[in-house]
Amino acid sequence: MRLWHQDLIWQLPRQQLLGQHREIAALRGRGWGKPHATVNYVFQYSPYKLYQFHLLVLAEMERRHYHPNSNWFDPYYRGQYCSKYENLPAVPWTDPIYPEHDDAYLQSCLENLAHKGIELN
Repeated sequence: MRLWHQDLIWQLPRQQLLGQHREIAALRGRGWGKPHATVNYVFQYSPYKLYQFHLLVLAEMERRHYHPNSNWFDPYYRGQYCSKYENLPAVPWTDPIYPEHDDAYLQSCLENLAHKGIELN
């Protein structure tokens, strides 16, 4: 499980984009707070940040004419197996959304994709 660097979302092949959506959905639901080495940093921030990141993925899915469940556009939604948040204050949008997504992280993501045979510009 990993969050791709946000600057790569629009370039991800179909499989990686849809996989990113599934992973974010899992994190927004039952996976919130459950340790996983590559995404532990997200738990240092409000779940609203993950929602913001998810919006980037959802927008790209729609741009490609995929049809994500509209419930995911609700910041309080946590999937069909978790109760909605009752109170989730909005936090400012930052660029990048997660400060961990720096140039070194971008390179790491590009190398990870290259090992999968995926070359991006």
